[in-house]
Amino acid sequence: MPLNRRKFLKKSAVTGAGVALAGAAAAPAAQAAEAAGVKKSPKRYSLTVMGTTDLHGHVFNWDYFKDAEYTDKAGNAQGLARISTLVNEIREEKGRCNTLLLDAGDTIQGTPLTYYYAKVDPITAKGGPVHPMAQAMNAIGFDAAALGNHEFNYGIETLRKFESQCHFPLLGANALDAKTLKPAFPPYFIKKFHVAGAPPVKVAVLGLTNPGIAIWDKAYVQGKLTFPGLEEQAAKWVPKLRSMGADVVLVSAHSGSSGTSSYGDQLPYVENSAALVAQQVPGIDAILVGHAHVEIPELKVTNTATGKTVVLSEPLAYAERLSVFDFELVFEKGKWQVESVAASVRNSNSVADDPRITKLLKDEHDVVVAYVNQVVGTATETLTTVEARYKDAPIIDLITKVQEDVVKAALAGTSYASLPVIAQASPFSRTSEIPAGDVTIRDLSSLYVYDNTLVAKVMTGAQIRAYLEYSANYFVQTAAGAAIDVEKLTNANNRPDYNYDYVSGLRYDIDIAQAEGSRIKNLTYDGAALDDAQQFVLAVNNYRANGGGAFPHVASATEVWAESTEIRTRIAEWVTAKGTLDPKEFASVDWKLTRDGTPVF
Repeated sequence: MPLNRRKFLKKSAVTGAGVALAGAAAAPAAQAAEAAGVKKSPKRYSLTVMGTTDLHGHVFNWDYFKDAEYTDKAGNAQGLARISTLVNEIREEKGRCNTLLLDAGDTIQGTPLTYYYAKVDPITAKGGPVHPMAQAMNAIGFDAAALGNHEFNYGIETLRKFESQCHFPLLGANALDAKTLKPAFPPYFIKKFHVAGAPPVKVAVLGLTNPGIAIWDKAYVQGKLTFPGLEEQAAKWVPKLRSMGADVVLVSAHSGSSGTSSYGDQLPYVENSAALVAQQVPGIDAILVGHAHVEIPELKVTNTATGKTVVLSEPLAYAERLSVFDFELVFEKGKWQVESVAASVRNSNSVADDPRITKLLKDEHDVVVAYVNQVVGTATETLTTVEARYKDAPIIDLITKVQEDVVKAALAGTSYASLPVIAQASPFSRTSEIPAGDVTIRDLSSLYVYDNTLVAKVMTGAQIRAYLEYSANYFVQTAAGAAIDVEKLTNANNRPDYNYDYVSGLRYDIDIAQAEGSRIKNLTYDGAALDDAQQFVLAVNNYRANGGGAFPHVASATEVWAESTEIRTRIAEWVTAKGTLDPKEFASVDWKLTRDGTPVF
């Protein structure tokens, strides 16, 4: 039935009615207008699409590492329980039948809650539990989610079990079966929205994941899955979705918008390519962006082929924000057209937890809180990461010592047993602390927040020198006479803390007055200048071993051993076996910052 635009606007302004309801209510007026010879206005429809990304196991506004409510300086709140409240508000405001809820990946890894149900009480066990993230997302009513790279951290079996527990599809148009090159997961999802007196609005969601999975989780996916670039797969699928009658095409992409890659040229595909997809592939209306952990309320990108604007939005990670896309459609020339798209974000700190979600998962939460608070040892003094970015901190030496010991034990009796073992570690967190006295799993987990596993690679002295030079690029070049501000000393070229490495077992200075590539000085092993030809076994996490951070030589180096047990677990085992955590057993000052040879600290 035709719709009188003026009466519709008046009606909807008074009642807040959705288009479908307003259209039905206004039908008699529209008939009267038509009888009076007034030109009928076209049908209109408003669609709201909500999106989360990089949830990383955050259901509650809770910090399992601090055993307390989550707080930060910005006043953010976290967790799907908060998102649920925001979603409920928007569904109430817009009408649930006019909304869609999506996620852009990285769901089942990131907190002790998700670790527990992957490893301690695994969902893959016979009669095992339903994953907390599946429970929460099902209850909230997600329509679809893209695969993130961290979905693969626990192996394909865990991912497939999680997939089977979700009441919504996990999308990955560029996650292909390595043998058939056909999608191993659903590429897209289509939903129809009914409009009174007009054809339904057909909305298609294309899911794209990150090519870096081939590097970061090589142990699980090599020979099984392959991950081509987002641009090429979007170019393949978007025309298909349009030919299937899609009026609106959305992309949920676990890929940032910067156009950069952390893995250098190891893959021919861009890691953060969401904006490139918008620019290069015609027929996309909007993109929910993930992976980069940055907040982008609205980014407009012009498609070079059509000149049309594509709207991108990335909500902050950990359920701190919800992206909201508002679409206005008009029915013209026999089909629905997208007239406008606007994006914004809503803040989780503006609402309270949805008690339905907190009640649903209270038992799982309580079990994990008890687990992380188990005492496994005693520390003789407090250890902290506060200065670990720019001073050799004993707490990071603990990581390298554990890694050295594990690899030495693993290589005993092999032809590599005679090679010296050295180890890398990064200052992941600036706030980790192992207090003097009782040490819990929680304390140790906060030190190593990622689910990385251990790999042993053979490298030469020359390659280790190049590795250290690359790592030293983390520091901002600082002249000998300049004042030192530790807040401005690190993260040169926006390099994150997790891409700065210590290497144990060597002695060296990092001269930050020098240009990049010429900073490693006085590099020695066992009291003598490092021999470029000498071979070492580097105990290294799987992210770095597979090329994460694009450190030189390590990805191509010979791998002599690897395991699937998390480094975090190895640290807990080591401390449990020792009983006492005493820095005298593992700490040494192996490196220091200098300027023109003079120590900075």
